[in-house]
Amino acid sequence: MSTQAPAPADSAAGRPGWFRRRRPILIVALAFVIAVALAYIATPKGGESFAAYDPESPDPDGTRALVQALEDHGVEVEIVRSSKRLESTEIGPDTTVLVTGTDALGEDTASRLRERTDAADLILAEPAPYVSAMLGIPYAVAQTSEAVEADCDDPRWAGLSIQADAVSAYDAGSCFPHQGGAVLAPAEGLTVWGAPQVLTNDQILRADNAAVALRLLGENDHLVWYVPSLKDLAPDEAHSPASLLPRWIRPALWLLLLAVVAFAVARGRRLGPLAVEPLPVHVRAGETTRSLGRLYRRSGDRTHAASTLRQAARTRLARRLRLGRHATPEAVVRAVVQHTGRPDLEVSALLTDAPIQNDQDLITLANALAALEEEVRHP
Repeated sequence: MSTQAPAPADSAAGRPGWFRRRRPILIVALAFVIAVALAYIATPKGGESFAAYDPESPDPDGTRALVQALEDHGVEVEIVRSSKRLESTEIGPDTTVLVTGTDALGEDTASRLRERTDAADLILAEPAPYVSAMLGIPYAVAQTSEAVEADCDDPRWAGLSIQADAVSAYDAGSCFPHQGGAVLAPAEGLTVWGAPQVLTNDQILRADNAAVALRLLGENDHLVWYVPSLKDLAPDEAHSPASLLPRWIRPALWLLLLAVVAFAVARGRRLGPLAVEPLPVHVRAGETTRSLGRLYRRSGDRTHAASTLRQAARTRLARRLRLGRHATPEAVVRAVVQHTGRPDLEVSALLTDAPIQNDQDLITLANALAALEEEVRHP
């Protein structure tokens, strides 16, 4: 006689319930997989990756269009990507040196840059705060995305205005003023330009950006466009951690944040009406009362047990005397005294604050409360 083994707990019939219980985890796992996939897609595949304001970049935040326009106007543009290469570059009084990507400048690199460009027109494009502090140059005081008029005595900028998504104004500025500063700010032996986005392929045609860029960088026939490299930093020089991160890390972090929010929503408590479900076991009220009594006795908390007895008695008495659900203990005491004729202090001690020292006192209190309720029920 053969017997069939019982089906395992994780049978086909139980799988829908398993899926429902683990659905939030599966949703979060799916969101994480999508985040990884999008981050992988966003990673540049092949070709050359350019940083913002790179003079050879055709990207919207690149500046190749400006370089071509300068060359069309007879300006020789020489792109330098290392401090060593800058040392061997011919720089004279008729040379303009533009530095973009100042986040990669270290103290030693910046010092050598100042020495090497002492005779040239040095322009720093929106230097980082620590670079400003390191070189003792103006610092940013305001930022705007609105058009900024030149409003200065320099005839190069007469009647011109600039506009970009972000334009920084520096203290001690001279041209293109905004809120206590100016976008073009001269310093000792150099000039700070607070609007590098004006030079980009995407925004060069806004307002008078093209004319301003050509006059800013095309004043001399020779332009050295210096893009500092992190390789030029000394071993003990600090640099921006953000410059070391891949370009896709920011969208990946946003997607991870969305995944965490989705997990919190999926696992969080729902606010709404209570769902009534059938209980697997029906427990009689008497059994519940006896169980609570055993718990009170085991814990020895006679004060809590007495408080529970008094609260229940006051609730039943208030209902019997039609005092309402929110009647105060004092109101119940006054109504019982008027109904039974008992002394005020006796009823108050019984219903509110009679001390309980031992189990015998608790039993006496229960019997006295039962007798009081019976007297109110049948005066």
